[in-house]
Amino acid sequence: MRIAVMGTGGMGGFYGGRLASNGEDVTFIARGAHLDAMRSSGLKLEGPNGDITISPTKATDDPATIGAPVDVVLFCVKLYDLDTAAGLIKPIVGDETLVISLMNGVDGPERLAGLLGKGHVLGGAAYDSATIRAPGVIEYRTGPNRLVMGTLGGGSNARVEAFAEAGRAAGFDMVVSENIARTLWEKYVLLATNAGLTALTRQPVGVVYADPDLRRLATEMMREVVAIADAKGIELAPDIIERSFAILDTFSPTMYASAYFDLANGKRMEVGSFSGLIARLGDELGVPTPHHRTVYACLKPYENGAPVEQR
Repeated sequence: MRIAVMGTGGMGGFYGGRLASNGEDVTFIARGAHLDAMRSSGLKLEGPNGDITISPTKATDDPATIGAPVDVVLFCVKLYDLDTAAGLIKPIVGDETLVISLMNGVDGPERLAGLLGKGHVLGGAAYDSATIRAPGVIEYRTGPNRLVMGTLGGGSNARVEAFAEAGRAAGFDMVVSENIARTLWEKYVLLATNAGLTALTRQPVGVVYADPDLRRLATEMMREVVAIADAKGIELAPDIIERSFAILDTFSPTMYASAYFDLANGKRMEVGSFSGLIARLGDELGVPTPHHRTVYACLKPYENGAPVEQR
C-alpha cells in the first residue's frame, strides 16, 4: 500500500516505520533536523523488541511532492496543528484515500472530517508509547502493539480491511471498531487524566498513582470524563475507571504522558484538548468538572509554550 505519515513524531514514526520495514511504500512527512536525519541516515526505531533501520527513507516536508494520491494517510499531528496539516495533505487525498486520525483526544476525527470529508476519515486509537529520542531516531517502549480504528459512521469496507491486514502483517494487533466514538472516549478517560496529572506534578506514573491523594484525584477526574460522555449520549463500559487504573498500573513507573515532555521542553501543550476540553464541555452540557477545570487553570499559562522569562 502507498502510505503517507503526516507528522513523523513518536507514534507516526513507530507505526509508519514498522509498516515500511515490512515492505509497505511509506513516505514520512517531517521537518527540520528530524527530516534531515531521515534523509541522510534513514529512520531508526530503537526499543526493547529490537532495533530497526529504514534506509533509504522516503521523507519530505511537502506532501504535494509525493505525487499521486496515496491509499492511506496516518494523521499524527498535534491537535493544535490539525487545520494546517489537513490543508497540506489535500493534494494526496484522492477519492479512495483513507485518513486515519491518530491524534490525542476525542474531537480530532470530527474536526478532520469537516475539512476533508467524512467518507475519508477514520478515528484511531493507538495504545503504544514512542518518542523522538534524537533526530531520525524513534524510541519505543514495551506495549501491546495495538491500533484500533473505525469509520465515523460505523461499519467497515474493503479499504479499511486491507489496511488492517497490512498492519497485522507488520506485527500489530489491528482492531476495526464498530463504535469508534466509544473507543476514543474510553481511552480518553485515562488519557486526559494522565496527561494533566503527570504534567501538573512533573512526576512519572509510578509516583502519581502510588500516592493515595493523587490516586483519589485521578479517580475524580476520570468520573468527570465519564459524566461528560454520558451527557453526550456515549455509553462507556461500566467498569471503565477500574479498567483505566488497571492499564495505568501496567505502565513503566518512569513513564510520563507526552504533555509532560512538552511542558518540560517549553513546547506548546495540548492541555486545551484534555482538561481544557472537559471544562468547556462541562460548561456547555451543565456538568460540573471542578478537578479538570483546576488542572487546566494551573497548566494554561504554559499552553503556548513556556513564558519567555522561564526559557
